[in-house]
Amino acid sequence: MERPPQPKRYEATKDELLQFYREMLLIRRFEERAGQLYGLGLIGGFCHLYIGQEAVGVGLQSAMTVGKDSVITGYRDHGHMLAYGIDPKVIMAELTGRAAGISKGKGGSMHMFSVEHGFYGGHGIVGAQVSLGTGLALKHQYSGDGGVCLTYFGDGASNQGQVYESFNMAKLWNLPVIYAIENNKYAMGTSVQRSHSEPLLYRRGESFRIPGIQVDGMDVLAVRGAAEVALEWTRGGKGPIILELMTYRYRGHSMSDPAKYRTREEVQDMREHRDPIAHAERDLAAMGVKEDELKAIDKEIKDIVVGAAKFAEDAPEPEASELTTDVLVESY
Repeated sequence: MERPPQPKRYEATKDELLQFYREMLLIRRFEERAGQLYGLGLIGGFCHLYIGQEAVGVGLQSAMTVGKDSVITGYRDHGHMLAYGIDPKVIMAELTGRAAGISKGKGGSMHMFSVEHGFYGGHGIVGAQVSLGTGLALKHQYSGDGGVCLTYFGDGASNQGQVYESFNMAKLWNLPVIYAIENNKYAMGTSVQRSHSEPLLYRRGESFRIPGIQVDGMDVLAVRGAAEVALEWTRGGKGPIILELMTYRYRGHSMSDPAKYRTREEVQDMREHRDPIAHAERDLAAMGVKEDELKAIDKEIKDIVVGAAKFAEDAPEPEASELTTDVLVESY
């Protein structure tokens, strides 16, 4: 079976790495604020934060082409939308159920869409997006538009049956799809070691002849390097590929999860020694970027997030008549 080359860490310029840093920091500060708004009762329903996993979304999506490629994900989707350059104001407005939200306030945390950006959700059913992402890849192939579908799912979803049905079809037809498994080690609350007979998830496509690569998902440059290899593979007509991104979420599975299945020491060790933003800060320091410049970026990002929260809080809720809109698409 042919395999792609082992990825190399992306050699970013100072400006590129500053942009990656800015995007990761925006996700971190945005999600922290979302957690606060949830605590205040301004965000209802489920809310799954992306804190700790920022390098995955930024590293992968920085390599994608907006308007050509497509992205689909599960319910931990705010970070992916921010990584795609979507306005934080309309994302926060969606979280708070406002008419100005990107899904008109009807999708909430788990069901955000932006067809304009090629972002197809935001899906609350575990693993459902894998079949849909495979369908998006079929669309790219059928229309000959040169696009690739980046399909995210987690270690928990990797045990779902529809994932393997999708793998089979994707390889049979050599579809241009990158399956990105965000392995944050715990699914909802059960560790990979306790719930997976094969814990090396990048191997999950072997019986379908789909190659896989394991990647350090806490290093944005390692992720970007893997994205380059995966895109070259899929755009070259070689079909699907699996990237297993080894990452970690600092918060619970959702805002209602006290995360008692992990020790404080484990979480603190990841924060102190593996944090993706701190990793980027060290790389930037080696490039000559001063601490004052990073502090200025942090202040700028905090102002953007405060502005997004104020916009969301001030925006009106949808009219009651919106309950029956966007339910059915009629074709002629």
